[in-house]
Amino acid sequence: MFYLRSLRTRKPKSLLTLPFVTLSKHQTLTFATPSPQYVSSHSHQGELNDKNVIVSNKLITSYVRCGDIDSAVRVFDSMKVKSTVTWNSILAAYTKKLGHFEHARQLFEKIPQPNIVSYNIMLACHWHHFGVHDARGFFEIMPVKDIASWNTMISGYAQVGLMGEALRLFSVMPQKNCVSWSAMVSGYVACGDLDSAVECFYAAPVRSVITWTAMITGYMKLGRVKLAERLFEEMTMRTLVTWNSMIAGYVENGRAEDGLRLFRTMLETGVKPNALSLTSVLLGCSNLSALQLGKQVHQLVCKSPLSSDTTAGTSLLSMYSKCGDLKDAWDLFVRITRKDLVCWNAMISGYAQHGAGEKALHLFDEMKNEGIKPDWITLVGVLLACNHAGFVDLGVQYFNTMVRDFGIETKPEHYACMVDLLGRAGKLAEAVDLIKRMPFRPHPAIYGTLLGACRIHKNLHLAEFAAKNLLELDPSIATGYVQLANVYAAQNRWDHVARIRRSMKENNVVKTPGYSWIEINSVVHEFRSSDRLHPELASIHEKLNDLEKKMKLAGYVPDLEFALHDVGEELKEQLLLWHSEKLAIAFGLLKVPLGVPIRVFKNLRVCGDCHAATKYISAIEGREIIVRDTSRFHHFKDGFCSCRDYCFEKGRTTCINVQIRKATWVVVELKTSGVEIDRERKVAQWSRVLLKSGSSPGLSCKNEYTLKAENFQNFDSVSFRVTSQHLQLDACFHHCAEDQGVCWSIANLLSFLKSLRTTTLKIRWLCN
Repeated sequence: MFYLRSLRTRKPKSLLTLPFVTLSKHQTLTFATPSPQYVSSHSHQGELNDKNVIVSNKLITSYVRCGDIDSAVRVFDSMKVKSTVTWNSILAAYTKKLGHFEHARQLFEKIPQPNIVSYNIMLACHWHHFGVHDARGFFEIMPVKDIASWNTMISGYAQVGLMGEALRLFSVMPQKNCVSWSAMVSGYVACGDLDSAVECFYAAPVRSVITWTAMITGYMKLGRVKLAERLFEEMTMRTLVTWNSMIAGYVENGRAEDGLRLFRTMLETGVKPNALSLTSVLLGCSNLSALQLGKQVHQLVCKSPLSSDTTAGTSLLSMYSKCGDLKDAWDLFVRITRKDLVCWNAMISGYAQHGAGEKALHLFDEMKNEGIKPDWITLVGVLLACNHAGFVDLGVQYFNTMVRDFGIETKPEHYACMVDLLGRAGKLAEAVDLIKRMPFRPHPAIYGTLLGACRIHKNLHLAEFAAKNLLELDPSIATGYVQLANVYAAQNRWDHVARIRRSMKENNVVKTPGYSWIEINSVVHEFRSSDRLHPELASIHEKLNDLEKKMKLAGYVPDLEFALHDVGEELKEQLLLWHSEKLAIAFGLLKVPLGVPIRVFKNLRVCGDCHAATKYISAIEGREIIVRDTSRFHHFKDGFCSCRDYCFEKGRTTCINVQIRKATWVVVELKTSGVEIDRERKVAQWSRVLLKSGSSPGLSCKNEYTLKAENFQNFDSVSFRVTSQHLQLDACFHHCAEDQGVCWSIANLLSFLKSLRTTTLKIRWLCN
């Protein structure tokens, strides 16, 4: 720290330099009488100098506000006369820019007559460059302090969470103003000490709008929405920050509808939103999946100065992505001219959530080539992309090299992604080993993720292990009970299911009810399983019954494993048909125009039976259906899902494309998705199969069909050859005469289909 000139010693100016003093030839001092012309001339010159200083000071200030220090310095150096205000202005410029402390120190030393403002600027400079402790040392040796000096130190301690030191200074400061009280209230709020914040708030003799807003933020932060609303209503004056605090608080506390209503009220009162306002509003639109309202906000942005703002553009991008409109999200990303890290992260995460893993990883490589350094959030998006695309080895590689390649320390969020990645790939033992090697205590989501993977792979032992640890961490969380009960239910162990439900009741644990919703003409329609409230339920049931008949003709078999009730099979099928996502999809088919994607959202993960059924519905109806659950987006089209059934199978899905030529040869290509060909990439691998028949197979009546084992009875022989790292099969299936029944080869075919983890093969064909 440099030496502070607490007592400045300066040479007094010689009297000989004064205009009204002369020396006689005898060296005696005599005072000359100035002429009127001399006085007039110098008075006019002084006025000009004063005006020039004021103009130059304003110019320096404007350059400093724009961050153009070089131009400010050029004006400063060109000034022949400088006031203390001039020195302080240029000193403030160096103070605001990190790395210029030495320049600021040297400049401060040159100020002829520093005032309290000069010292306060240097106090802030110490704080910004070296922290609050260094600033305290400068504060102690300042020759004079005003209320701004004390407020600077109290705010500094409050911002780094040292409220004990802040309180000690606050208690001894000679005079306090509303800024002092606001700093204390804001500091307590930031530390989560709401009781002290409330005490300080009501003890303040005068409260500024900043103090009120800080208190509202504190209430919202801890979920005390009613108290925040009461304060908001009591305020006589509100700033944009106050409105933003209320809107953001509503959204963060799961009351997005109230936040959007308040945003409309804010606009009606004439308050213009900023980028932070739009960020909260668009997040609310995302949470509600209110795409139409989000588009209205987009129009508002386009008509405002925020149209070129990167933060506003990124918020819009994120909204479109979370509402299922990935195309518009990408179009926005391309149009953003100044892309920051948050913008890149939003687009990478968007692709990852929609299952476009390869595009997400390509964008990640592009970001690095642009010189943008990734942060921990970027790597969460990258691992999520690997997870949803089934790139297990590549995900492990990124996770293991995070610290070495990017200098990013692993966080619980990264471990959660890895546990999900390994668990869904069936590597449950590796997932458990990773949890045990975590450098910190696992949070409940880690074991919840493992438990979900155990359900998919029907590993009861590890499911019980995960549930036990999950409930030890948080006995009130319903996930542990529900997921374990589902594992037991899938194995028809209803006594264990009953025991878990009794335990939930004893511990007052309430399961979050599943529901789905769809937006039609800006109106959100909500459905629960076996819904009885929707006014158009009769037409929805009629549509579902019609779909069920068509799906079963195409080969759909209800997966009763997901009917988690100990009832008869017929009732189980009925319960499955009335799941909330199926009801929402049927309503969408009735109301959404052809050519427009049907977007359905669910508050829980979509069940396996609904996932399978939606694939059939997309093919039968010829519609694109987009379903968002708590994990990801599923894009259904032509009988396939963008997740390639990775969320419900062990990573492999199967389809067959058939082309009939001259009605005698059927060319079949079998596609096995997710085949590993090296450590970094998984691509589709195709094998060609010929189905030979003496006559037309008679399949030209439809353009899509589901090929089941019995469909091979019309062929003389069926030859398959499928080769991958996981499967190599050479089989020839022959059909016997009808009176002999189905021969052993059909059983082998069923075994083959089971090895591909599907009971059906999807086919499409064209006739030449």
